[in-house]
Amino acid sequence: MADVTHPEDASDLLDQIEEVEALSSIYGDEWCVIDEASRIFCIRISDDLEEPKLTVCLQIILPPDYPSAAPPIYQINAAWLRGLERTELASGLEDLYAGHAGESILHLWVERVREFLVDKSRRSETEEASEEPLQRNVTAEEEDDEDVPDLRTLKLNTEPSHLFVDHSNDVEIPPIKHGTTITDRGSTFQPHLAPVVTPKQVKLFLGKLYENKKISGATHNIYAYRIYCEEKNRFLQDCEDDGETAAGGRLLHLLQILDVRNVAVVVSRWYGGVLLGPDRFKHINNCARNLLVEEGYAAPSVRDPQDEAAKKTKRPKSKKK
Repeated sequence: MADVTHPEDASDLLDQIEEVEALSSIYGDEWCVIDEASRIFCIRISDDLEEPKLTVCLQIILPPDYPSAAPPIYQINAAWLRGLERTELASGLEDLYAGHAGESILHLWVERVREFLVDKSRRSETEEASEEPLQRNVTAEEEDDEDVPDLRTLKLNTEPSHLFVDHSNDVEIPPIKHGTTITDRGSTFQPHLAPVVTPKQVKLFLGKLYENKKISGATHNIYAYRIYCEEKNRFLQDCEDDGETAAGGRLLHLLQILDVRNVAVVVSRWYGGVLLGPDRFKHINNCARNLLVEEGYAAPSVRDPQDEAAKKTKRPKSKKK
């Protein structure tokens, strides 16, 4: 039976092709096609093309119904960008899409990220040039990577406070639940979750969570959320790797497989010095799933599809006759 192509899908695909061609022409080598068939792309964005100090890789997945009905799925990759600054940038992209829903948005997103980098670079230069720079204690890890912002001071920044504090008191910080840790070869994984019904609650949840110095100091804080919009009969969802490549997408996929809704999940990983390979994804999903089961979001009988796939690939050894 032949596949049925809806007119709106064909129109969206044409818009996507035209947008990708334009971006490739504008940004040249900065623009990269990861998987054209799956509509996965990446662009390298810097504060300065000649002498870059700050760089972000913005990975994009274009859904079939983008731009007419759905936003692009994005992932911000930058090891130095963490905590509230990362949330601030993500909020800016989401607000930009909300103001241009139904339109091609990628060029505006790229320039918004570049503006963010330029502004941060200028602020850093101003702080360095001040006569009495702010002094604070640093750890050995912070000395090795000066680009990583101090999350203990970021949470006190009032400039983007409208993104995290609800002055009208119509949105409260959701209750946060913490799950049991999993430890393997020195690395520790711990899940956290909160019920959410709006993206603003996700931001409040992350902001409150990062006030915990131990959590904000984790090597990675991977998160994903799914919110069901009844009026539009679709899900609002997003994820973040926080430097643990592909972990956010896998965590979001777990939420989709479990068919959970109106919840945000964060998995903190404290690196123990030994590379875990694919096991790290198993631990991230397992501890997240355990907490989802404990809090009643998922049934205990549902298993990780990645584990099930791995079992199916193992064939029993034939017995010698």
